[in-house]
Amino acid sequence: MCSVARATGVGVLQLMMNRGLRLDQYALGGALRECSAQHRLLPGQQLHALVYKSGFDGSAAVVAGLVDMYSKCRMVAEAVRAFATVPPPERDGNCVLWAVMVAGHARNGEPVRAVRLFCDMRSAGVSPNQFTFPTVLTACAAAAEAAPGVGFQVHGCVVRSGFGGNAFVRSSLVEMYVKCGDLTAARKILETREDGGSGDGGNEVGWNSLMAGFVRGGRANEALSLFVEMRRRGVDEDEFTYPSVLNSLAAAGSVAEGGAVHCSIVKSGFGEGYVHIGNALVDMYAKCGDLESAHGVFDHMPSRDVVSWTSLITGCARRGLYEAALHLFCEMRATGVESDYVVAAGALSCCAGLPALALGEQVHAGSVRRGLDAFVSVGNALVTMYAKAGCIEEARQAFDAISHRDAITWTALIVGYAQNGRGRESLRLYHRMVESGARPDYVTFIGVLFACSHAGLEEEGRRHFDSMERTHGVAPGPEHYACMVDLLGRLGKLSAAAELLDRPGFAPDAAVWKAVLAACRVHGATAGLAERAAEALFRACPGDAAPYMLLANSYAASGRWEEARRVRRLMRRRGVRKEPGWSWTEVGGEVHAFRAADRGHPRAAEIYAKVEEMMERIGEAGYRADLGWALHQTADAAVELAHHSEKLAVALGLLIAPPGMPIRVFKNLRICGDCHQALKLVAKVYGRVVVVRDAACFHHFGREGICSCGDFW
Repeated sequence: MCSVARATGVGVLQLMMNRGLRLDQYALGGALRECSAQHRLLPGQQLHALVYKSGFDGSAAVVAGLVDMYSKCRMVAEAVRAFATVPPPERDGNCVLWAVMVAGHARNGEPVRAVRLFCDMRSAGVSPNQFTFPTVLTACAAAAEAAPGVGFQVHGCVVRSGFGGNAFVRSSLVEMYVKCGDLTAARKILETREDGGSGDGGNEVGWNSLMAGFVRGGRANEALSLFVEMRRRGVDEDEFTYPSVLNSLAAAGSVAEGGAVHCSIVKSGFGEGYVHIGNALVDMYAKCGDLESAHGVFDHMPSRDVVSWTSLITGCARRGLYEAALHLFCEMRATGVESDYVVAAGALSCCAGLPALALGEQVHAGSVRRGLDAFVSVGNALVTMYAKAGCIEEARQAFDAISHRDAITWTALIVGYAQNGRGRESLRLYHRMVESGARPDYVTFIGVLFACSHAGLEEEGRRHFDSMERTHGVAPGPEHYACMVDLLGRLGKLSAAAELLDRPGFAPDAAVWKAVLAACRVHGATAGLAERAAEALFRACPGDAAPYMLLANSYAASGRWEEARRVRRLMRRRGVRKEPGWSWTEVGGEVHAFRAADRGHPRAAEIYAKVEEMMERIGEAGYRADLGWALHQTADAAVELAHHSEKLAVALGLLIAPPGMPIRVFKNLRICGDCHQALKLVAKVYGRVVVVRDAACFHHFGREGICSCGDFW
C-alpha cells in the first residue's frame, strides 16, 4: 500500500523526472495534494521551486495546489503570494483557486478576510459552487461578531445560485446559524426543503448540528424533542448524534431515559470503539448521580482519554466523594494520561474539599510545569484550595498570578480572607472588585457579610446587606441572613437580630436559627429567643444534636443550670446522639485522624503523654476546664475534655511537625469552647501557630494567644 501511495504523488513525479518525461499540471497537482494532505512543508517548497522552473507558476490548477499546501502548513502569506502570480484572466475563471484561498484564510483564523475574498470572487464574476459555500459559511459563523448579518447575505447567495437544495450546503447553513445563535433559523432550514416540502429526510449532519446547538444553549428539552423528531422522520443516528442526546439527558437528570439510549447505542453498534460516545455515557450517568453505572461504562471502555477520566473524577467530586475522585486522579496519572486544565481544576477542588494540602501542592506544581496555571479555572481552584487549607498567603499569591480575573477569582479570595479571620482585608478586596468592573454575586456577598460579622462591623454589614438587591440585583438568601444574625449576635444585639428574623417574606432556615442559638450561647438566652430558635431546629432537624447542645450552653451562660440539665435529659430521652467528632492533621503527606479519647494511633502513648504535658503547662498559664462543654457531667468531665479529638491532633503535631511549621488541624464539627480556650494557650506557651478549620470557619491561634475569630464562631 505504501508503494501505491508513493506512486500516486511525489513518487510518480520523481519517476517521470528520472525517465526524462515532460512534467504536466496533473503530475505536479498530485504531488502537491500529497504534501498538502500530510502537511509536509519542505517537500512542498521544493515542489514550488520545480513549479517555477517548469513554468507552471501561472497555471491556476497548479497554483491552487500550492495555495492549499501553504494554507494547511499555516503559511498564509506564502499562499497569498502564490495566488497573486496567476494572471487575472486565468485566476478569475477558476473557482477551485478562489475556493482554496477562501478556505485557507478561514482555516487559519482569518474569517473576516475569508468573507472579503468571497466578495472579491463574486465581483470577479466567479460563480461559487457546492464546495465554496460550506467554506465561506464556516467563515461567516466565525466572523459573526466582526461582520454581523453577513451569513444571512451568503444564505441569499446560496438560494439565488440554486444550491439551496444541496444536502452538503444545507448542513453548512444549519451549522452557521447554530454557531451564530439563531436556532430558529437553523431549525427552519432543517425542516423545510427549497421546494416547500417537509424537510431533510436523511441529512443527519444538519440534525446533529442543530441538536448540539440546543445543548450548548442550555435547551436540553428541545434537543431531546429534536432527537425524537429525527427518529420519527427516519433519519439515521451516527456517532455524532448520541453525544448530544446524552448531554441533553445529563442536563435534564433523566437517568432512566439515559439507560434506554444506552441500550440503543449498544444495539446500533456504537457501544465499543467510539471513545467520545463512551465519554458522554460516563458523563451522563455521573451527572445523574448513578456513579455505579458510570464506573461500569468506564471500566469496559477499551481505550480512555483525559475526557474519560475527567468525566468520572468530576462526577465523584460533584457527589462530595473527594477521596474517591483523588484516587482516580492518581490512577490516571499512573497510567500516563496527562492532565488538562479541566481535570487539574477538578482535582484542586477535591483537595480543597478534604482538604489535602500536600496533594494540592503536587497538582499545583504539575500545573505550572504544563502551563495549566494560565487557565482562569485552574487559578481560581488554586486560590480556593489554599484558602480552605488555611494557607491564606499562598492563596493571595495564586490570586496575584491570575492576569485576567473573573467574578469567581475575586469571590474565592474574598471568602477565603473572611473565613480565615481577615475580615478587613476581605472588605478591601471587595471594594477593589467593584472598582474593577466585576459583578459581585450571591456567594460574594456571603463572604462580604461573613467578613463584616467576624470584624464586628455592624454599620458596614448593614450597608452591604441593603445594597445587595438595590444596587447589585442580588436577592438576599438564608446564608446572608445568617451572617447578619451572626453579626448582630456577636455584638450582643439580640433584639435587633430577632427583628431581622421577622422581616416580611423571609423564612429562616436551620443555618439562621443555629446562628441565633450561637449568639445566645455567648450572651445568654434572652426573652425566649433561644427557646424559639431551638424549637424551630427541633422541628427542622429532629435528629441533630447541635440545637440541644447550643441551647443547654446558652442556659449555662445565663447561669440557668437546672434548665441546662433538663435540655440534656430531653436529648437523651429522645435518643438524639451527638455526631461523632473527628479531627485530622496531615504531616509529611500522611493523614492522622482521631476521635475523642481515641487510642488507636500507633503512637498513642506518646500522644497522651504530650496531652498531659500540654494541660499542665496551659494550667500554669491560667487555663481552667469549662465543664459546660463536657458531654457527661461527672467527676471525670475534665479528663473527657482533655481527650477531645482536636487536642489529640495538636499533641501529635507538637510531636512530629518540624519546628516553625504551623500545626494544621481539620474538624468535622464546630470546635468546642473548652478546646478553643485551651488551644489559644497551647499556641502561646509552645510558641507555635496552630490553625484549626472547623465546620464554621478557620481559627488561627497565634503565638500571642489570640484567635483570628475573635472568640466568636
